[in-house]
Amino acid sequence: MGIQERKEREKQEMRELILRTAKQVFIEEGYEKTSIRTIADRIEYSPATIYLYYKDKDQLLFAIHELGFDALIESFRSLQEIVDPLERFRQLGYQYVQFAIDNPEMYDLMFISYSPMNALEKAPQGSTWDCGHESFRTLCVIIQENMEQGLIRTNDLYVTALSVWSFVHGLASLHIRNRLKLFPESLNTQYLINQSLDLLITSLKV
Repeated sequence: MGIQERKEREKQEMRELILRTAKQVFIEEGYEKTSIRTIADRIEYSPATIYLYYKDKDQLLFAIHELGFDALIESFRSLQEIVDPLERFRQLGYQYVQFAIDNPEMYDLMFISYSPMNALEKAPQGSTWDCGHESFRTLCVIIQENMEQGLIRTNDLYVTALSVWSFVHGLASLHIRNRLKLFPESLNTQYLINQSLDLLITSLKV
C-alpha cells in the first residue's frame, strides 16, 4: 500500500471513529450535551482534529441523522415480504411509529430538530436531503401501488403521502414527548397507537 493510500485509509478510519463516537454521545447525552469538545474528549483528540473532518456541530449531527435514516430504511425492507399491498401500507405506519418509540433521540434529530436542516442550508448549492427523499419515496411507492390496484380512495399521490406522513409523525411525536399521558391510564399507549393507525387505513380504504 502506497503512502497516499495509507493516508486516505487513516483519514477514513478517523472519520468513522468520530462519527461512531458522536452517535454514541448523542444517544447517551442528547442534543444539548453533544458537543465537539465532548466528542474530542471521548476519542482523546483535540477539538481541532474533529474540525478537520466536520466543520461544525450541525454538519456532524447531519451525518448522525443520516445513520438514523439508514436504520429506518433498513427496517422498511421487511415490508417487501408482505404480499397484500394494503397490509404493507398498514405495517409501514406501524414500523415508522415503532422506530420513533425505540429511538426517540434519533427520531427527534431526524424529523424535529433544526440542526440537520441548518447543515443542509449551509451545504454547497444543489445539495439535497437525499436520506429524507429515500424514506419518503418508500411511502410513495406503497401508496402508488394501492392506488393502482384500486384499494384506497385517492387520486393524488403526494397529498395522500403528506397526509399519512403527518398522521404517523404526529403519533410518533406525541408519544416520544410524553403527550399521550393525558389519556386515562386504563388506555394502553400501544393500543391507542394501533387503533389510530387502523383508523387511518380504514378511512382510506375503498
